Amino acid sequence: MSESRRAPRNAKDAPQTQAAPPVKAVLQRVKEAYVTVEGRTVGEIGKGLLVLVAIGAGDTVRDIDWMVEKIVNVRIFETPEGKLDKSVLDVRGALLLVSQFTLYGDCKRGRRPSFSDAMDADAAAEMFKLFTAHAAEKVKKVETGVFRASMDVHLVNDGPVTLILDSRA
Repeated sequence: MSESRRAPRNAKDAPQTQAAPPVKAVLQRVKEAYVTVEGRTVGEIGKGLLVLVAIGAGDTVRDIDWMVEKIVNVRIFETPEGKLDKSVLDVRGALLLVSQFTLYGDCKRGRRPSFSDAMDADAAAEMFKLFTAHAAEKVKKVETGVFRASMDVHLVNDGPVTLILDSRA
């Protein structure tokens, strides 16, 4: 699938309002995960988080920073007592980040999803690179899929434990 093809927006200067769509992320705690493109593995991790990331039309660097901080610090891993009280940083886990604009699929009307709240593909590509760079400043191993590619995402859920985050919640 290709990203939205609307006119480009300057992502860094976009005004931040309550009505603007948030950065969205789906976190899945995994024992292992990898992404392939045309049969070739492009990103692979062991224990950690598979994170599907969608950048919204009004998102700013501030939203990216908030989301990265939340992801690396959310206590989604278990202590020896079975309590969810450790972050990916605490367990020295890895991140596999996959751009997933379809998280903005709005199915309220009709049968075909609208992706109008997703950021333009070119601007989103830059924001996703920034997201990845900020995550790599915090977590030792950060892998990604290929932006705008048709990807096969493979994972072994751990739990399963899955959370949905957005930067405006």
